Amino acid sequence: MRVTILQFPVVTGSVEGNLGRVEELVARAMTVKTPPDVLVLPELWSTGYALRRMPELATRDGEREAVFLGGLARRYHVAFVGGSVMAAAADGSYANRAQIIDREGRLIGWYDKAHLFSLMEEDTYFRRGERGVVCRLEGVPCGVAVCYDIRFGEFLTSLALEGAQVLFISAAWPKARIEHWTLLARARAVELQLFVVACNRCGSTRQTEFGGHSIIVAPEGQILAEAGEDESILSAELDLTAVGRFRAQLPALADRRPELYGKS
Repeated sequence: MRVTILQFPVVTGSVEGNLGRVEELVARAMTVKTPPDVLVLPELWSTGYALRRMPELATRDGEREAVFLGGLARRYHVAFVGGSVMAAAADGSYANRAQIIDREGRLIGWYDKAHLFSLMEEDTYFRRGERGVVCRLEGVPCGVAVCYDIRFGEFLTSLALEGAQVLFISAAWPKARIEHWTLLARARAVELQLFVVACNRCGSTRQTEFGGHSIIVAPEGQILAEAGEDESILSAELDLTAVGRFRAQLPALADRRPELYGKS
């Protein structure tokens, strides 16, 4: 599986501008000699953190973005882990929703962010997701997480136990804590013995400077590719046979003792 991350500065509240920028980046990403199988976008890639404008900017179930990415998927025959978008529900609530779209442009799965970041008032504006998601993309079981989720090891372990071989993470992670981002991405790859494909945004809003440094990590912790702080198209080839091989050599998941860990 060849994956490509699109790291770019999301413009807060500028839906048409962000969609146009993604279209340009996808066109660039698909012109290479070996084009990707999967493209990955950052968190809230179409709107940014315009949380107070959600009634204006969100569409029902994130349909606008799913249709847009579906069209690009069909045009270029590429799948998307579409970052996350503002998704409005019939009951008037909103979710921070990651979308998974196959090469035929079909929305084959979605995940609502379970761990909401109170420092950016996400818990005020979004409802919490209530389930982890593993879906088959290009025939590969893949887990999906959004930003703050990366700090919650028990949650991500549950995705590995469901068979995930690749963990896709979309984020709007601040520059102030960017060392945590890279450290956690590598730690999750090693402890869960899978590939981590982590897309962060760059740029800034009035309140926050985002850190970039999108990263792709192999199960043994090797960094396959890492971006800097600026807009970037980042690619790597994932040798998925490495997941089974590494788990057989060091069966950490099989050696778990969950009866000792307790619940709180």
